[in-house]
Amino acid sequence: MKILITGIHGFVGSNLVVALKDRHTLYGLDIVAPLKEGIKKTFSWNDIEPGAYPLQELPRFDAIIHLAGKAHDLKKQSAAQSYFDINTGLTQKVFDFFLESSASKFIFFSSVKAAADIVVDAMLKEDVIPSPVGPYGESKIAAEKYIQSQLQLADSKLKKDVYILRPSMIHGPGNKGNLNLLYNVVKKGIPWPLGAFENQRSFTSIDNLCYVVEELLIQNVQSGIYHVSDDETMSTNELIITMCDIMGNKSHIWKVNPWLIERFARMGSLFHLPLNTERLSKLTENYVVCNDKIKRALGLEKMPITAKEGLEKTIRSFLTRQNS
Repeated sequence: MKILITGIHGFVGSNLVVALKDRHTLYGLDIVAPLKEGIKKTFSWNDIEPGAYPLQELPRFDAIIHLAGKAHDLKKQSAAQSYFDINTGLTQKVFDFFLESSASKFIFFSSVKAAADIVVDAMLKEDVIPSPVGPYGESKIAAEKYIQSQLQLADSKLKKDVYILRPSMIHGPGNKGNLNLLYNVVKKGIPWPLGAFENQRSFTSIDNLCYVVEELLIQNVQSGIYHVSDDETMSTNELIITMCDIMGNKSHIWKVNPWLIERFARMGSLFHLPLNTERLSKLTENYVVCNDKIKRALGLEKMPITAKEGLEKTIRSFLTRQNS
């Protein structure tokens, strides 16, 4: 297949190139265009402006994967409008291009944060009424709604399959997100004082994600919204123990009385300390994502690799990067 991937030089894009390059012809769409093995050519966003680059001069793409977007800013230093300019605006632009192009499949990377900031029920499923909190999730759900509205208005004769993926936290080689931050804390031997909170969280290993994407490309799957995650959940305590096992270090998990921690967090909110009630909630909450729908659609009993196998691969990549 000839596949156009936006944001191809980012974390997920780079891993997708490795997973797909031997079986497909890949093109990029990004703000930078460095030479990269596996990518035939990288186009700029101006190339898909209406009339700027005639469609007949572009390759006849079979599929478009839209990864480009503004990541969740954990430090909350980004202006809210920038999320909508990028996550919503760029999605509108590339989806309009898709409808006019020869491509028959469109895969949009949204986020579970478009569905819910907090998981109220036991698991987050696709039928939940979206209730995002903050500009990141709100801009993603706005992009989803645009895709769905334009698809409804499109000519019914167009044979187009559209998949909106909502992955839970993605990790793998090259990852620079929350797991990297936790790893940097653990490798310094800093004790983890929240051991008394036994939370369960869903993660998405990059290998499982790449597998899902390629199966959507080659299988005949019904259009729709699909949550993506590993089969198993892991607690923060389990993450820390696994990290320490791989590094050959002893884990330091302190089970401090939750009441004392919560009281300290309330003080943190009053005096603007690093640990406040909001951060404590994020560090200790359950966030379990159901992946049953995507597995049924792809005919899977289970994901190719387990959550523990995926995490071990990610941590070993941190070690390799640290030693290089």
